[in-house]
Amino acid sequence: MKRKKAPDAIDLLDADHLLAHELFERYRELVRTKAAAPQRRALAEEICMELTIHAKLEEELFYPAVRDALRDDDLVDESEEQHGSAREFIAQILTGSPDDELYDAKVAVLAGYVERHVREEREQVFNRLLASGLDLHALATSITARREELRTVAEALREETLSNAAT
Repeated sequence: MKRKKAPDAIDLLDADHLLAHELFERYRELVRTKAAAPQRRALAEEICMELTIHAKLEEELFYPAVRDALRDDDLVDESEEQHGSAREFIAQILTGSPDDELYDAKVAVLAGYVERHVREEREQVFNRLLASGLDLHALATSITARREELRTVAEALREETLSNAAT
């Protein structure tokens, strides 16, 4: 009997990417069907928190490992810059109201940023990392533990996101 291998760091991050895509699709459907503001807001907040946790995992654990393994500072710097742009939209969404004229547009722009970031990460980082010899299973263990910590402090993380975006 063949055992299923434990997910590695790339599997975990890609699962986050797929979840974000699914959440954005659900949001697009809410907009298309003219769903009530509270329903759109709840999903937008869920999207923002999932992305915030994902970005924090990448910035704290994944990108430092990528920087060491690939010795490509430009690649990591660009990814971190993309996170900064996404963070600005996340803060605008979290402080905005679904009744604002541009609210849905901001969620759509955030979706575009995330989709581009995911595509670039898949094309420019993941395959190179697989070939690098980095212990992606050990990194996955760290990511899983840190994700659990972040989920327990989601409200504090939300406040941190808002305060960082204000500066």
